[in-house]
Amino acid sequence: MKKLNEILAGIDVLEIYGDISIDISEISIDSRNISPRSLFIAMKGTKSDGHLFIREAIKAGAIAVICSVMPESFVKGVTYIKVSDTSTAAGTAASNFFGNPSSRIILTGVTGTNGKTTIATLLYKLFTGLGYKSGLFSTVCNYVVDKKYPATHTTPDPVQLNRLLAEMVKNGCTHVFMEVSSHSVDQKRIHGLRYAGAIFTNLTHDHLDYHLTFENYRNAKKAFFDSLDADAFALVNADDRNSGIMVQNCKAAKYTFSTRGIADFRAAVIEQGLDGMQLRIDGKEVWTHLIGDFNASNLLAVYAASVLLGVDRMRALTILSGLLPVPGRLEIIKGHTGITGIVDYAHTPDALVNVIETINRIRQGKGKLITVVGAGGDRDRTKRPLMASICASGSDRVILTSDNPRSEDPDRIIDEMEAGLNDAQRPGVIRITDRREAIKTAVMLAENDDVILIAGKGHEPYQEIKGVRYHFDDREELSKALSEKK
Repeated sequence: MKKLNEILAGIDVLEIYGDISIDISEISIDSRNISPRSLFIAMKGTKSDGHLFIREAIKAGAIAVICSVMPESFVKGVTYIKVSDTSTAAGTAASNFFGNPSSRIILTGVTGTNGKTTIATLLYKLFTGLGYKSGLFSTVCNYVVDKKYPATHTTPDPVQLNRLLAEMVKNGCTHVFMEVSSHSVDQKRIHGLRYAGAIFTNLTHDHLDYHLTFENYRNAKKAFFDSLDADAFALVNADDRNSGIMVQNCKAAKYTFSTRGIADFRAAVIEQGLDGMQLRIDGKEVWTHLIGDFNASNLLAVYAASVLLGVDRMRALTILSGLLPVPGRLEIIKGHTGITGIVDYAHTPDALVNVIETINRIRQGKGKLITVVGAGGDRDRTKRPLMASICASGSDRVILTSDNPRSEDPDRIIDEMEAGLNDAQRPGVIRITDRREAIKTAVMLAENDDVILIAGKGHEPYQEIKGVRYHFDDREELSKALSEKK
């Protein structure tokens, strides 16, 4: 239980009807999850307006409502609080209700188009390896020490977020690492949280279906850095031209990392193969289990952040050398046939360029690269032709297939991908809508020393079609097909 007036601390309240000294047992932004004596926050979302469900929330037991528009009539015994912005209020209210958990831990956020999951997850693993009780919010899974919680969004809503942060505090977590999506910043899901540090990876073409313009997308990322306190750190990738923009108005201490030029933290790739790569970080050589220049940048960010969080440099490098790849990120699937399979989450043009260039650099013309790729439905359509063209330019054979079509017709999605192919690329590309058959066909076409890349879904164990998620795991399908190949 928490007093309503305590929950309202720091919120810009415009009007109150009712008693704010009442006890609140729970807080929710979803009228379907209301329990007796709850506070309901009527948020305006991208698909629905919580104000339309105020009466349902009250019928379910809500005794207080935060809204931006007061209802025409009031229910006796219910307190109504009008605020200027319910999204901002939700973050502050959730933080207050759960005891401001972000102020009792060392919270580090990671944002950018690519690399968020890898960096956040490896930081969690590094600090766990150092003996700290740690927490993780990621696209793949959320962790409270070693207990897994399913991840429905890259960054949860403010109530879920603060509830899990409070659980982390309760379980003794000292450090928490969080992927911070552009959606979560724009929708103010992280409002009210206190960050010890923020990391910027890169910014490329993505999420324009939501943000509409690249400038809006960039500004959403930048707003995260604008919100940092003066005693926090801002660590940015100097190899990305947007890094300077990210920290223009940032009050935090600013640091840079780079694999190409001058920066506070630097790394270089010495050599690499499919089993790992040798890096030089801070003048020290270290072997890692990850591959790819982009992963060299990710590992450098992990190292730099750990140092900024007080870890001894040599200790950080020692733990770093033992870290394994994140599931579904350049994950190697070996068959007994002499064919190497790789499953990767790459679902943006830039990510596909990085993965394909990495594979081609390592194989050095030996064998063929066969790429299986699709594009998600109900998402940014402008990247579809680019993705097909990139795959066709860097691969010997390409199979265009279904990803998560969601509400769209998968064949229409593939049509839009094919539109990006030129006459020289078309002969090396085929289309097989059924993803399982596409993977089987790639294996059938492959010979010894060939590499098969299955791109787009990575760790996801499902395929979403017409609102239903069916079990489908690229890693399982590729492993099975390779084992059955004669």
